[in-house]
Amino acid sequence: MDLRQLEYFVAVAEEGSFTRAAVRVHVVQSAVSAAIKTLERELGAVLLDRNSKRVLLTDAGEALLPKAQAVLDAATEARDAVAQVQGGLTGTVRLGTLTSVNLINLPALLGEFHRRHPGVLVRTNASTTGSLGLVEQLLDHRLDLSFVSLPGDVPAGIVLDELSHSVMDLVVPLDHPLAGRDEVSIGDLAGLDFIDSPLGYGNRAVADRAFAAGAVPRRVTVEMSDIYTGVDFVRHGLGVVLLPDYVIGAAAGVKTLTVTGADLRWPLGLAWPAGRRPSAATRALIAVVHEFFTR
Repeated sequence: MDLRQLEYFVAVAEEGSFTRAAVRVHVVQSAVSAAIKTLERELGAVLLDRNSKRVLLTDAGEALLPKAQAVLDAATEARDAVAQVQGGLTGTVRLGTLTSVNLINLPALLGEFHRRHPGVLVRTNASTTGSLGLVEQLLDHRLDLSFVSLPGDVPAGIVLDELSHSVMDLVVPLDHPLAGRDEVSIGDLAGLDFIDSPLGYGNRAVADRAFAAGAVPRRVTVEMSDIYTGVDFVRHGLGVVLLPDYVIGAAAGVKTLTVTGADLRWPLGLAWPAGRRPSAATRALIAVVHEFFTR
């Protein structure tokens, strides 16, 4: 049994796929399959159920997985310790991001991190399924760290640092009956046609929670994956939208109203999996993120 075999086994277990595991460890799929077959032969047990559409762990595989993860984590810590003595961190950090993270200047942050730790590769992944998709990738260990928007309770298995928040305002067309007002109560919004992000996105969760808390019915008639298109949708008469104030800015052709009687704070946080200590490279990136938010 060697580290390479354990790395390939953990990759397949966490990805649920030989194909995705091969991409993750940067080898051909046949090499992953051969290494795991050798590992199974050495252990005298079948570790993976290959008959299902998604590769599943057998009982023996379930027993091995946490031990294999601990061995790989220890090996990473050992490499990190030697690298720091020799003058710098190495490794890879898989960082998840939202499609819109304008509460932080991500290029500037990553630039600062790279200047401090040039030996660390940061791979960014913008989720098209919102914060819940990013949480799923953290829990499956496909990401090491992620920016997320998670109003309400923190999902099990996740550590979350809240970094900042933005208040969401209502945007309506200039010819809308509410356009002559500067603020509106959430109860006055019942029956309007809303533009919103799909389920799973943080801003959608904020709005859904606010309307549910106020027992106000709401219907979403248009879904958008990029919140920066929201103002354009409103301008062209497709409905009204709740957007973080940093997105709206000084948008022309629409009216922005403050919504009262509701908690419409859109939070931005940094999350990582609980139960496994982040690598030294990941901890270094967490530290730089915290620096940026305390300036």
